[in-house]
Amino acid sequence: MTNSRLLDNRGSGRGVAPEFLVAPQLLDVVSPSGDRGGMVLGSGLKGEPLTISVLRSAPTRMVVVGGLYLARQIALRAMATGAWITVATGRPQAWQPVVRAAGTGPDGRPAPTVQLRRLSPVDLPRPSEDAPLLVVHDGGHVPQELFPPRSPWQTTMYVLPYLHPQASGTANSADLVLLQRLPVGQAQLAAQIWRLPPQMAHQLTTLKDDQVIALGANLWRPLRLVTTPGEQQILGAVRRGD
Repeated sequence: MTNSRLLDNRGSGRGVAPEFLVAPQLLDVVSPSGDRGGMVLGSGLKGEPLTISVLRSAPTRMVVVGGLYLARQIALRAMATGAWITVATGRPQAWQPVVRAAGTGPDGRPAPTVQLRRLSPVDLPRPSEDAPLLVVHDGGHVPQELFPPRSPWQTTMYVLPYLHPQASGTANSADLVLLQRLPVGQAQLAAQIWRLPPQMAHQLTTLKDDQVIALGANLWRPLRLVTTPGEQQILGAVRRGD
């Protein structure tokens, strides 16, 4: 699958997505998932739903630039498709809403679907088509390569609060990058990293809080985030930043 196929109009594919069983309460929280194992992230310029293939049969690397809200929303929706979530972070309190959204097991303890870890190497669950794995690396603006995606059905998502020149390697090697609004200096750095023409760099400075640019090989797609009432109860209103 090429990078440009990581984001598609819903219903345009011919593949068959794997099936998962999740708690009905969680389905009330998130938007429906899309085809090919993708999830609805937002809508296009004409209001059409757009999906991203976060969990797929190839090791996948994602970068989210702009803050926690979008990263936590993606984690919630991945969990609703049956994924296991491992969050490596130095700020575990910021991810407690996602942990609580997973619910509890029969013993009353938090469900193991979401696991918080420190920013150090650990053994990860073995991913499969029936139990894909999303590893969230929330380690600041220059992340270490602690959990590189090495197997099918594992996606590592790097959460960058802002772009930094030393993070260009991580950013440039991503299969999919999701960019929220950037200051002028950050947009100029983005233009250097991804060789963007001036008009695209300028567009990054004018995005509203609920707008995102999906960037990949042969891909530049502006979209508007779609947030359900259930997600707003967990995460609050759509915003950029932490």
